[in-house]
Amino acid sequence: MRRRRGLGLVLLLGASGGFALLRRRARRARERADLYFEDGSMVSLDERSPEAMRLLPLGRDLLHAVRD
Repeated sequence: MRRRRGLGLVLLLGASGGFALLRRRARRARERADLYFEDGSMVSLDERSPEAMRLLPLGRDLLHAVRD
C-alpha cells in the first residue's frame, strides 16, 4: 500500500513539473503586438512579422522601464 502511494505521489509531482514546463514554454511563444484602434478594431501582429519586429523591442523597453 505504501508503494502505491509513493508511486502516485511521484507521478503527480512529475506531471505537475511537466505541466509547469509546458506552460512556461507556451508563454514565451505567444509574444505579439496587439494594436487597438479608435474605432474599436484590433490587429494582432505575430512576432515574426516585420511590423512586430520593430514594435516588440519598444514594448519590452517600456515594460522594463515601468517595472524598475
